[in-house]
Amino acid sequence: MEITETLRGFLESGDDWERKPTSVPGVFLIKLPKTRTRPASLALELNPIGEGGLPIKRKGVMIMNMHEHEAFRALLENPKIETVLAAIEELFPERRHQGRPANDVVEI
Repeated sequence: MEITETLRGFLESGDDWERKPTSVPGVFLIKLPKTRTRPASLALELNPIGEGGLPIKRKGVMIMNMHEHEAFRALLENPKIETVLAAIEELFPERRHQGRPANDVVEI
């Protein structure tokens, strides 16, 4: 089955706010409910997998289009972000995050 057909099937049969893991670890597909101004749609949630094989955050970053993807990529590649995060880790070295496992996987 092609990715477009798989996505269309999930859009038509998935529950509102349903979250499905994909074949890419840390990438989840979410069905967004319709609103007064737009029909139901799909988005990606990016939530990296931790050492235990579980998502590291309860909620990840939701990305709905390529423009948002490029904007987040530019932010994450900024070297100042790494500098600040390194300083935060020095202050709080004990922080460790673990998430929960997923069963049903969407192949992308």
